[in-house]
Amino acid sequence: MLHQAALGSVPRSIDRPWDSHDSNVNGLFQVLLACKKNKTPLVFASSSSVYGDHPDLPKVEDKVGMPLSPYAATKATKELYAKVFAATYDVHVTGLRYFNVFGPRQNPQGPYAAVIPKWVQAFLDKDPVVIYGDGKTSRDFCFVENAIQANILGAVNSEFNKSGEIYNIAAEKQTTLFELQEIIAGELKKHNPSLELDEPVFEDFRAGDVRHSLASVEKARTQIGYQPEYTAREGLEITCKWFYDKATMES
Repeated sequence: MLHQAALGSVPRSIDRPWDSHDSNVNGLFQVLLACKKNKTPLVFASSSSVYGDHPDLPKVEDKVGMPLSPYAATKATKELYAKVFAATYDVHVTGLRYFNVFGPRQNPQGPYAAVIPKWVQAFLDKDPVVIYGDGKTSRDFCFVENAIQANILGAVNSEFNKSGEIYNIAAEKQTTLFELQEIIAGELKKHNPSLELDEPVFEDFRAGDVRHSLASVEKARTQIGYQPEYTAREGLEITCKWFYDKATMES
């Protein structure tokens, strides 16, 4: 079974902590009970947010810090329950710690939209891109096709994961927010060179945000055969084209 459902967004979890807990923790608990009853292997979505304030880069699975938001706490709790069900009930559980997954069809609307679709849509709508902080915050952006590969590998290697193993799923490359907006702007201008793009607007750092993120995927590479096929830049090229084509068809 592949369990991807969650209530995402660090800011939303700060605004609505119970909703995040109920959806993420209680949701996974119900799935674990079903897997226990039916002896079904499980691959579930965790998050790089569990690393919290741990300073080391790159992030490795056995070194985590204090969660910095209710969202991060829910993901850490999910991992604990996965290990407990693996040890107590012999449920074969694989947890995938996603690092900022993005791709076509992501929802760009609303106050809790992820940064990449939100910024692409802002550029297309000729709205200002808002950067929280100084633009030097960095993320290991992971194209959705890499995440799909990891799910398939986790599912077919479920026999290996009798102890609730957790794996980083990322592209192993840092991109700052300032670099990100430059890449997105460049990709969109490939399709429309006359597109006028404003300089980004800077606002205060947001509560709960991790400053830097970069993954080691060596454990996933060694144990389940994961190998990221797309860099962040390659994924952004595909994603920006999809959003541009969609906007063109709708105009």
